[in-house]
Amino acid sequence: MPEARAKKGAAEDGAAGKPADDGPGGTTGAARPRRRQARGEARIAQLLQAAANVFGSSGYTASSTNAIAREAGVSPGTLYQFFPNKEAIAVELGDRLLDRWRDTYGAAFTPSHITLPLDRMLDAVLDPLIAFNCENPAFFVLMHGSEIPGRITEEHDIVHATMLSRVEEILIGYLADIPTAQVHRVAEMAFMTFKAGLDLIMAHEGEEREAYIRELKTLIFRYLDPLIGDDSPHLAPHARQGDPA
Repeated sequence: MPEARAKKGAAEDGAAGKPADDGPGGTTGAARPRRRQARGEARIAQLLQAAANVFGSSGYTASSTNAIAREAGVSPGTLYQFFPNKEAIAVELGDRLLDRWRDTYGAAFTPSHITLPLDRMLDAVLDPLIAFNCENPAFFVLMHGSEIPGRITEEHDIVHATMLSRVEEILIGYLADIPTAQVHRVAEMAFMTFKAGLDLIMAHEGEEREAYIRELKTLIFRYLDPLIGDDSPHLAPHARQGDPA
């Protein structure tokens, strides 16, 4: 009997050390976690897209996990397998949108734009920023709502400061002879004007939205043009258009 038990134990040990077959083809179980992980990531992406739709249409405060689950076509129980509450969904969605926003404004605020005339520079900088917000209304909701989770607000403040410094970098290329303190004030005024104009743009759609985009560009152009245009008082007289050399 002891010998039989020993043989049985050895057989069990060997079975335990043998990779489990996944099916007739002999595929190992290592593929299973990867498939489960891929399905989990796909489900998370589905839930975040549903949350973006709900936040964009209803706002953050009025949205609920039930509404997000319904938009995603899943049960609330399925949603809770991935996110414990609405705040967790908002934080994850906000993080992903902020990453894309950083890429967007990083490409918009490129130093090469200082070689462009003012009107074309404004198009090159503002168009992608406005387009991102129009294409991602949930981003606007999560960055501006009063009930937004604190972590998102903190990240937004960091992004705000970084964008302001980028605006200054662009303007310094045009306003090299103006004191640094004044360039900072001009940059902050232009940036805050953009943010206020974006509120109006996001509140409208279609042709009316396009009209507000034009108005915003006109407003910023008319503010900056006296400083950096051909008639700028900061340019030497012979550098102004039409003046004799």
